[in-house]
Amino acid sequence: MNRNEAIEKAKALVSQMTVEELASQLRYDAFSVDRLGIPAYNWWNEALHGVAREGTATSFPQEIAQGASFDRELVHEIGNICAVEGRAKYNAYNEDGDHSRYKGLTFWSPNINIFRDPRWGRGQETYGEDPYLTAQLGCSFIKGMQQYRGGYMTAAACAKHFAVHSGPEELRHEFNAIASEKDLEETYLPAFEACVKEAEVEAVMGAYNRTNGEVCCASEYLMNKLRGEWGFEGHFVSDCWAVRDFHEKHHVTSRPEESVTKALKAGCDLNCGCTYQKIMNAYDEGMITREDIEKCAVRLFTSRYLLGMFDKSELDEISYDVVACDEHRRIAYRAAVEGTVLLKNSGILPIDDKKYRTIAVIGPNADSRIALIGNYYGTPNRYITVLDGITDECEKRGIRVHYSEGCHIYNSRPEKDTNDRFRLGEAKAAAKSSDLVILCLGLDSTLEGEQGDVSNVFASGDKLDLLLPESQRELMEEIRKTGKPFIVINLTGSAVDLSEADKYAEAVMQAWYPGAEGGRAIADMIFGKASPSGKLPVTFYRNNDPLPEFTDYSMKGRTYRYIEYKPLYEFGYGLNYGDTYTVKLEAENISFGKAAQNGIDISVTVKNDGKYDVSEVIQIYVKVKSDNEVPNKKLAAFERTVLKAGEEKTLPIHIDKLAFTTVNDEGERNADGIGAVIYAGCNLDKMITREI
Repeated sequence: MNRNEAIEKAKALVSQMTVEELASQLRYDAFSVDRLGIPAYNWWNEALHGVAREGTATSFPQEIAQGASFDRELVHEIGNICAVEGRAKYNAYNEDGDHSRYKGLTFWSPNINIFRDPRWGRGQETYGEDPYLTAQLGCSFIKGMQQYRGGYMTAAACAKHFAVHSGPEELRHEFNAIASEKDLEETYLPAFEACVKEAEVEAVMGAYNRTNGEVCCASEYLMNKLRGEWGFEGHFVSDCWAVRDFHEKHHVTSRPEESVTKALKAGCDLNCGCTYQKIMNAYDEGMITREDIEKCAVRLFTSRYLLGMFDKSELDEISYDVVACDEHRRIAYRAAVEGTVLLKNSGILPIDDKKYRTIAVIGPNADSRIALIGNYYGTPNRYITVLDGITDECEKRGIRVHYSEGCHIYNSRPEKDTNDRFRLGEAKAAAKSSDLVILCLGLDSTLEGEQGDVSNVFASGDKLDLLLPESQRELMEEIRKTGKPFIVINLTGSAVDLSEADKYAEAVMQAWYPGAEGGRAIADMIFGKASPSGKLPVTFYRNNDPLPEFTDYSMKGRTYRYIEYKPLYEFGYGLNYGDTYTVKLEAENISFGKAAQNGIDISVTVKNDGKYDVSEVIQIYVKVKSDNEVPNKKLAAFERTVLKAGEEKTLPIHIDKLAFTTVNDEGERNADGIGAVIYAGCNLDKMITREI
């Protein structure tokens, strides 16, 4: 079914409904209309990195780890698996007439906000700090999720949170994000535009905050961009209870009926929350018309028709057997490997199992299930922690494993009558009795996440600084003092200061929240059965590096495109077990003007001189010679490829014309440069350049 057909069907259905019936359809928990054969439907569902919050599902690495993969095809496959498992669950529940929350086909994913500040607790939900990378992977996920089967959409994706939304969590219900026209066009809006124009996302969710004074769920500026300039035809949903914030927090209205009116007339079709329960009050007062309500209802029923909710199709045959099946778990394992970033390696990795016969696995995230899954997660049919994975592999190799939690993840005295050095003695004993220590540190959802999550301990889910908790810093220092070689595995959803680990550890691996297969993937990488191949999708700062105020939404001094100093680890950085480098960059003999008009085709030759087969990411950056260009070079293209030991390969890569444009202070995008430099390589510090 195409959209025009769905719209006509939706209009015909809506025309038969009373105002009261129409009003009942604009809530996230839509009522049934039995006389017209319309079942109840709950629009609220999540699938950030696997179908979430409704029992068993394949558990993929958190979205930030998917960003580190720089792999469009992988993210497309993850989106498709989420849709297929979601459809399987929907079929099973629908058969029983169960239409409760988290059982529908409309998934409020992906999160394509820009991770502009490392302190933001929800940054783990994003693809990172770069708008181009975010757009590419966001579109891939959406296309995978919205794949058509038998003429109908498997599931509907939702690009969120529109727009200029990235903390602080504590202030999100009342905060006014001030962003210049240049920053809007250059950073905050491009991914949303791409998801609408290129991926044809079915839904967009408005943010809690105001942007430049306007509430995002009823912003004239944002809605004109969305439905006007970009031609968005899907439905718009508020973030949960965001419309209530209009009168309770932002005070742009004085009561619920005014908030309903403001949101509906702006084009907010669906309310996650309770405020649209007041639609009939506003209608009875003459504040809104039947036509206002009908417009929203038509868009919502259009989505339901596209999903085949009122027709029989091959989608009905998707069996529950696909949920968390072996094939899907293999993709989750691959995602964990591709998303893990090797930040340092003295040469100790992969581990020589002839040299290291006793290994100590130490740290609060070593045997933690919660550190595998981040937030917005489903329930895996099996968790493989880092300890599980390493122990399983060591048993095959006859290696003895000692384990100690070492410390609580943040509390120096978690148990009554213990001293302030909880389990440090055990950790030191394990280390001294071993040839090598694998130290598993980091955070989890008790320390970073979304405001309102019951498990958040501090700062409404945001980080107060970039340091690991004091208990873990002390643990690492005590392990260092034993003199035993140690490797740090860091499980976080964001950048933390790893400068001490970088200084003293033999190797440092950033594993993010790697999903239920994460422990097996990490063990395989440690022992060389796989090579870590991720690249940082965010800048890793030192805690003492100057960062702008968290509440300052200007991009000045933020992220790799605007930073004014060398950070600990740069965006795009990541090692592997090969010795990969760029041999040659060839570009069409084309003028800058032609490149800005049509883009440009280049070829990049890369070689792996190492002993291991690896998967590598070729990164292309552009810097336009213009006063309006961002201060540093910007990501313009990327390709992932497999390089066998000793192999040389040439890859054709297209750079889109957008890369050769800049944005002026008025927010106008132009090809105003006099030339550009193209950079190609596997890491930012080893690039080959070409001028056009």
